[in-house]
Parts: sequence; C-alpha cells; structure tokens
Amino acid sequence: MYAIVDIAGQQFKVTKDQKVFVHRLEAEEGANVEFSEVLLADEDGKVKVGTPNLNGAKVTAKVLSHLRGDKVLVFKKKRRKGYQKCSGHRQYLTQIQIEQISL
Repeated sequence: MYAIVDIAGQQFKVTKDQKVFVHRLEAEEGANVEFSEVLLADEDGKVKVGTPNLNGAKVTAKVLSHLRGDKVLVFKKKRRKGYQKCSGHRQYLTQIQIEQISL
C-alpha cells in the first residue's frame, strides 16, 4: 500500500515505515503529525484518485528530527568583466517516519 501526499507544498510517494526528509514542520521532535491532503492511494492494486483530495483519507507520521541539508553553492561570473559572486544555501529540513495510511 502506498499513497501520494502533499506535505508542505511538495508531493511525496510514501509507504508505511518509510523515512522522508520534508521542508521544516512546526512540530516538536517525537510528536505525531497528520496529513489530510492525500492525492492518490493504492491498496492491493486498487487505485483511488482524489479530485483533488481523497475524502476521509489521512497519513499519520512521527517527527524524528530537525536538521539542515547539505550546502548548495551558487557561483555567478561574467567573463572579462571582473565580476564574480559566490553564495551558499542550506535548507532547513524535518525527518519524518510514516506510521499509518488510512483511507
């Protein structure tokens, strides 16, 4: 069984006991969170598609930790002009574990 869920503006294909990195959530570590925006669910080969969401379906997850992603460097340069600029970015992430998918 799997489901496609909208979590913090991004869509994820999740299964039970899967660990996923998502954008930072406003929940404490160890807390349970529910996601009700289930777009699609597959249960034993029977696919249910929402318009846009499935009514009554939800995904329950547990927050494992809050962390920061790897640094991404952005380098800009214009040749023969002496212009170069380097900046970096580290995304704030939350690691969650999917505990239950209910339809």
